[in-house]
Amino acid sequence: MSETAFDPKMLEALVCPMTQATLTYDVEKNELVSKAANVAFPIRNGIPVMLMDEARGLE
Repeated sequence: MSETAFDPKMLEALVCPMTQATLTYDVEKNELVSKAANVAFPIRNGIPVMLMDEARGLE
């Protein structure tokens, strides 16, 4: 895991940039998941990278 931890309270303010849907935090993979868009956004140094180019598609 990264040195700086992600603050789950940030989920109250963040939404998927593609669908505007709510996100969930995957602790094990350290990423934010948008089930509506079927993608996961990485968290680097405690900061979510909310760019579609950086998102990982979900199976």
